[in-house]
Amino acid sequence: MLAAIGCSQEIKYLLDFDFDPQLPSWAKRLAVFDLETTGLDVNTSRIVTACVAVLNQNGETESVTEWLVNPGIEIPEAASRVHGVTTEVAQAKGSSPQESVVEIVQLLRGLNTQMPLVAFNASYDFSILRSEALRYSIEPLDPRPVIDPLVIDRKLEKYRPGKKNLATLSTIYKVELSDAHNSTADAVAAGQLAQRMAAKYSELDIDPSELHDLQSRWADEWQLSMQEFLKKQNRPDFRAELGWPIKS
Repeated sequence: MLAAIGCSQEIKYLLDFDFDPQLPSWAKRLAVFDLETTGLDVNTSRIVTACVAVLNQNGETESVTEWLVNPGIEIPEAASRVHGVTTEVAQAKGSSPQESVVEIVQLLRGLNTQMPLVAFNASYDFSILRSEALRYSIEPLDPRPVIDPLVIDRKLEKYRPGKKNLATLSTIYKVELSDAHNSTADAVAAGQLAQRMAAKYSELDIDPSELHDLQSRWADEWQLSMQEFLKKQNRPDFRAELGWPIKS
């Protein structure tokens, strides 16, 4: 059963979008996805909140489905400070993790037959979803095509200085992000970022499956490049994590 935190409701955002009418066809309708979790390790972290929404070509939500999940373990204070959900709240109001994972996977699988799935730093969210599915003996999602604004920006704007997190890129691309680390706000912002990028960069006007394969290569190239760079900076502790949109 879906947790009662605004499930399947229409959310209207005041946007200042002026999209090029010649957006690539893949960018005119997108499914967006985000998780907030108990931690950073994609093998052991559990889902606390999730959002799956569908955006139209203007970046407006057609539908929004949200989950508040009781992860079955203590939520560390550090994680609660990020997303605002404590163990007590999750236990009192959260839905079953197994039921929630089934619903998330099924919804994403169905949408992905019709449109790309967008997630910022997709290998984090999809890897955790896979780990959760395997934990409960659920057939994992094999997402394709996926659009990841972080991977795209790292490749196409590799020499721009500064951070490349969701908040920073939202400012650069003039996307409103009013409640960072809220799964719905983050998911919608990621989708709007993807649309902004699609309007800006002509090289993204290709078949979404081809773009998926390019991003997989770009993501691995970035990981290996960062590993080499940090090694030269006498920081050999960084290890490239290959695999996108699911870490191998």
